[in-house]
Amino acid sequence: MKKQQISMGFSPCPNDTFMFHAMLHSLTDTGEFKFIPYIDDVEALNKLAFDEKLQVTKMSFYAWLMLKDKYSLLDSGAALGFGCGPLLVAKTPPYDLTKAKIAIPGIYTTAYMLLKLWNPNIGNAIPTRFDKILPGVASGKFDAGLIIHEGRFVYADYDCVKMVDLGAWWESQTRLPIPLGCIAIRNDPDTICHKEKIETMLKDSVEYAFINRRASREFIKSYAQELEDSVIDRHIHLYVNEFSLSLGGVGRQAVDTMEEMAQCRKIL
Repeated sequence: MKKQQISMGFSPCPNDTFMFHAMLHSLTDTGEFKFIPYIDDVEALNKLAFDEKLQVTKMSFYAWLMLKDKYSLLDSGAALGFGCGPLLVAKTPPYDLTKAKIAIPGIYTTAYMLLKLWNPNIGNAIPTRFDKILPGVASGKFDAGLIIHEGRFVYADYDCVKMVDLGAWWESQTRLPIPLGCIAIRNDPDTICHKEKIETMLKDSVEYAFINRRASREFIKSYAQELEDSVIDRHIHLYVNEFSLSLGGVGRQAVDTMEEMAQCRKIL
């Protein structure tokens, strides 16, 4: 029997390739579906979501809050937790952030939303692919950079120092985990009807990853920016946790709080 193809977008970062490995390689039961991966930077996925290109996709929570009419949130697969927020770094911290050239990983990223919540007067943000930010700061192209993913583990290698941990700032304000990225399913009738099945399959894939941690390593390394096992392990440990299995009540409270804050500050 021919399986129904479902397009699925996710990033090349270790947390995503770790979680999606099993369902893409038939290591868990995917029933009548064959998932066709589309792998790209999260901001590229955000932009595709605005055009409704993919049936199931990773996106920033900030993007999803803008797209709730087009995509529904899945309970599994999220990057959400404590101590995992974006960092603002610089070689020499600029005196006036309102005028500084700050590289950001995308205008729809949760990282940029947090930067605006933290300092609404920042006005010279320059969208830059996440893996180009640290080299740009190191070369002097940018005065500062807003880093995500593996960048938080290697920024010192670029002679950068941390100016602010926006995740720690969020936690000090809310006492809640920080919602960074989510998996969502398109709301068209032919796709949304499979929501519960796909949600279960995604959770099964995450559970498999937790139990068989080394099974996905070759797949992860084929896409990772940083290939050292120690960096990959730290990345997965930080971004894949109990909230990746299920958002639960606390996770959903964090998402609701983020939405309320963004609406209050008029950035949503």
